[in-house]
Order: sequence, then C-alpha cells, then structure tokens
Amino acid sequence: MTRKKKPLPIFERVTITDVAAEGKSLVRIPIPAHDGQEASQLVVFVPFCVPGDVVDLQVRHKKHSYAEAEVVRFHELSPVRETPMCRHFGVCGGCKWQNLPYAEQLKAKQKQVSDQLTRIGKIALPEFRPILGSVKTRDYRNKLDFGASNRRYLTREEIASGEDYPRDALGFHITGAFDKILPIEECCLMEPLHNDIRNAIRDYATEHGMSFFDLRAQVGVLRDVMIRNSNTGEWMVLVQFCFKETTGDERRQAMDLLAFVAERFPQVSSLLWVDNQKCNDTFGDLPVNVFRGTDHIFETMEDLRFKVGPKSFYQTNTDQAYHLYSVAREFAGLTGSELVYDLYTGTGTIANFVARKARKVIGIEYVPEAIEDAKVNSEVNRIDNTLFFAGDMKDILTDDFIAEYGRPDVIITDPPRAGMHPDVVKTILRAAPRRIVYVSCNPATQARDLHDMDADYKVVAVQPVDMFPHTPHVENVVLLERRES
Repeated sequence: MTRKKKPLPIFERVTITDVAAEGKSLVRIPIPAHDGQEASQLVVFVPFCVPGDVVDLQVRHKKHSYAEAEVVRFHELSPVRETPMCRHFGVCGGCKWQNLPYAEQLKAKQKQVSDQLTRIGKIALPEFRPILGSVKTRDYRNKLDFGASNRRYLTREEIASGEDYPRDALGFHITGAFDKILPIEECCLMEPLHNDIRNAIRDYATEHGMSFFDLRAQVGVLRDVMIRNSNTGEWMVLVQFCFKETTGDERRQAMDLLAFVAERFPQVSSLLWVDNQKCNDTFGDLPVNVFRGTDHIFETMEDLRFKVGPKSFYQTNTDQAYHLYSVAREFAGLTGSELVYDLYTGTGTIANFVARKARKVIGIEYVPEAIEDAKVNSEVNRIDNTLFFAGDMKDILTDDFIAEYGRPDVIITDPPRAGMHPDVVKTILRAAPRRIVYVSCNPATQARDLHDMDADYKVVAVQPVDMFPHTPHVENVVLLERRES
C-alpha cells in the first residue's frame, strides 16, 4: 500500500519581500515551533512577482529549508510593479524581470554580483563600481534564434478555451517541455523587422504545407531560424532545414521558402541555410550554404569594422558591448609596450579593440571560423600587430606556447558561462602577467576562478555591466594585479 503524499501548503496574503536569483522573487515564511523543533523560516521562491506584491501562494515543490511556489491569487499589486511590454510575458520565460522597473533591475544585478563574488569567491574585494545600465532597454539584441516544432505549446487559458489551435509553431523553447515551442508573434528585444521576417517564414511554411520539425522523431523540414542584424543596417537570416527522410519535392519547397524571403525582404543581405540532421540545433560543425548575398555582415565600434559570420560569437547587445570593452581596455592600462593575450577572443573584437594601444595582441579561440573572421577584422582595420590561434584553450595555452610567443604583460579573458578550465587557470598563474582583466557573463564561475587565483593576484576593481535588460543575467569585469612576492 503506497503512502499518500502530504498535500503541499497554500500561504495566504503574503507579501513578496526580495528579488532572488534566476529572475524569481522570494518571501520568508515564519514556521512556528512544533514537535520539539525550534521556530524557523521557510524561504519560498516565486516567479513573475516583484517586492511589494501581496499574494496567495501554492507551493509546488518543497525541501527542508526552501520551497518553490506559484501565485494563485493577487490581493495587491506592488507600487513598484512595471507593466510588462511583451504580450508573451509570464509564459515565454525569457525576460522574467519585465514587471520590475529598470532601476530596480540594476540594483538587483549589482547585489547579485556582490553576493556571488563574496559568497563563492571568499576573497578580499574593493568597493564595486556602480553597474553600467544598458543604452537601450528594448530592441537591444542583434541576434535571436527561433525553433520550429510540430508540437505547439498551449497555455492553460488556450487549453481551457477548447479551441482547436494549429499544431505547428515557430518561436521559443519552453522550459520543462523540450519538444514544445511557444509561438511568438512579437518579441521586443530586437528591431521590429525581425518579427516580420519570422512571422512571414512561419506563414509561408504553413500555407505551403511544409513540415515543421518533430523533436521526438527527429524529422521535419523546417527546424530553426536565426536572425541577426547590425548597426550598419545589415540583416542576416539563416534557416536550418532537416533533409533526413525527405523527398526532392520537399527540398525544392525549402528553396522556394528562401526565394520567398529573398523577394519579400530585400533588407536581408546575407540569406543562408543549413541541412542539420543532428539531434541538436547547433550547426558549428556543419557547412553553411549561401542562398543570396554574402556569408557575413559587419558591425562597427569606434572606427573599427568587425566581420560577423553565422558561427561567430559577437556580443548580442551591440551598443552596450562598446561600454563593456571600453571598461576592459581601461582596466588593461595599456601604454603601447605590452604583449597582450586575449583568451576566448571570438571574432577578435576585444583583441582588435585594444591592439592600437598595445605592442602585440595574441588571440585564442576554439571556433576556427571565428578565428578566420578575427584575422579578416585585423586586415579590414589595417591592424598588423595581432596573431590568432584556433583550438581548445587548455590545449593551445601551454607553457610551450608562452615560451614560443612570449610571456604576456596583460591577459584579457572572456570565457563562456562555465568559466575557465582549471588547466587554463594554472597556466595563467605560471605565465604571471602583471594584470589580468577577467570579463565574465557568469559571476558565479568568475568568483570560483578568482578564488583559485587569489594567492597570486588581488582584485583591485570590479565593474558590473548590464548587457541583458529584463533578464537576471549580468556581465562583470574584474581587474586583478599580481601580488608583490
């Protein structure tokens, strides 16, 4: 006989008190003493609320000291609550802080950086600089990806309506439902033309009977759409098809879709496609085909031009990237005589951005196509004091590499969210540069790496930078200087 689960509690008329991690808010519920246990507090995490909301909460998951709950009733709305700009808010899950005024978002991000560097790093820290807010708080992204699926995600309201909705969808993946896509009519994070392009592709595919991708069966022609634009006015569209188990007619249908996009949207100067028959949507290891135009677009920063291809990493907030890289350049303190290593260089944006103030810059990146773009970016900008190498960072950056190309005076590192590999950290410490500028999109892993370098380096400056308004994500730039022996 199975034991019945104890029903999860409902907490009535509680006031949300704080902003928490991952875009959630929280409230601490007093738990009175009982059964010989002392009184305590239960920390309850709640999505889509802001401090000051008075709500009834239904707990969905409960552990010993914390729980996750959702609102079942609003009694009072917080006076600081903002009206979300997006019709998909609360379902999409991508911009969880749209209901929080931007000034409050910045406060929360500043606190997030401080808490993570203090709690995880456990090192001495200077006073942080105030966070740099984003130049734009909407239409700020230069790149978005939209998945296609033959299993449209239906909201509770849509299910309750009893209406018969189309099964095919083009939009964003839903957390906890990997095979379902929330159809997106309008996203406010990119310039409006991208909405027209995406919706036109969806409508054309639907009207012409094109099959949308089945994430479980791994078949279906229309799989993914990536849209990029730049501050030069250029647009790139890359459509992923899956030609597994398809006929010649379906291939022609896909090419007809691209011809339609080319005719309808002359603004698209780079129209590309990929045949992706893998089990995931990544195409870094697949050939990219040009249907019309070029295989790249250009971004500009100061008087520099940067070539950006479909596989290139480029900061998704172009205007704010300039401020981020300006901080990195300032922290590097270059006088013109330094050898600089730029780790995880991407398309060489930082390397070329600082090159004119350095003797030489060496950039390392694991994506070969990005490194080729980095070399082109140096050529386009007539920069002749850069060298670029492609490969896994821990395999390229070795003691032998440093012996051959020179011991760096300054290292600038901008790793992915996972932070730096332990072998990379050890090599950096043996290289012993005077200064390290650590740019991070994840202060938690940055804090871990700072802890590992603390014996040899002290943190002398911290500058949070908001690259992603309405989300809990934040960039952080840290300057480290070598301790005196």
